Formats: sequence, structure tokens, C-alpha cells
Amino acid sequence: MSSKMMKTRGMYFEEFEVGHQVITSGRTVTEADIVGFAGLTGDYNQIHTDAEFSKTTPFGERVAHGLLGLSIASGLIVLVGILEGTIMAFREINSWKFSRPIHIGDTIHVEIEIKETKLMKRLGGGLVVLQLDVKNQHGDTTMKGTWSALILSKPESE
Repeated sequence: MSSKMMKTRGMYFEEFEVGHQVITSGRTVTEADIVGFAGLTGDYNQIHTDAEFSKTTPFGERVAHGLLGLSIASGLIVLVGILEGTIMAFREINSWKFSRPIHIGDTIHVEIEIKETKLMKRLGGGLVVLQLDVKNQHGDTTMKGTWSALILSKPESE
């Protein structure tokens, strides 16, 4: 068995630059996603699970849970790879606004911009503030806000 460590794909703290932008791939939200999320969380609110009831709402149909959209956005960010193997912790949601519903069949992606970096040497890395804009296939913002994450510093051997 080799003692070599696998190279990380993610970016180290020192590689994040304020203003840097990344756009994730898209993901279509399905009825199965909504039903699965309802089962996982216990949130069976009728706006998400009752087609007939949902027809009487301002949306006219079932919509995804806001937190499902937030969770999918998190997954899309991970898929980009910038945090893979370098994130120490997801620290906080600094702000978040749900602007538009996500409908069954909508394809969402996340537009990311680095807003701030702060070295936290005692932790072996730093804080990175990410501004996120979750958009649907029409380019409409469905939710947006800022998150903070703790990111590892580049090892001295590299």
C-alpha cells in the first residue's frame, strides 16, 4: 500500500481571489426530488405534495421546497470541484433570499462570485465568502445570498 496522498481537486485558500466567478452545471428538479425531500425532512406541505391543492395557490402547481433548492445548489457547487478536498467546514449562511419558486422541470444552476477572503492562520486556512445566485433555465434568479466556508491553506510542501 502506498503512503502517497491523493491530490486534491479543490482550490486552496490562497488560490481564491475576490471577484473570481464560476458557473456550475445545471440540474433539472424532478417530482422524485420533491417527494424524496418531503420524505427525508417530513415536510409534506401541500404546496409541494398536493397537485389539486397547489392549483389553488398563486403558483398554480406544485413547487419545490425552498430548502430543496438550497440543497441542490450546494451539491452543484460541490460538483464544480473548487471545494473538493480543501473545504474544512461550511461556516454559515450570511444572507439568503428566496425570490421565485422552482417548478417541477426547472433546470437550475448557480453563479458564484468570491466576495471576500480572510486568512485564519490558526485554523490552517481562511474564510471565503461566496456570493451565490441560483438561476433557472430562463435566467431568472430563484434564490440568492452569501455563504461562508473555511478553506484549507496550501500545504507548505507544494
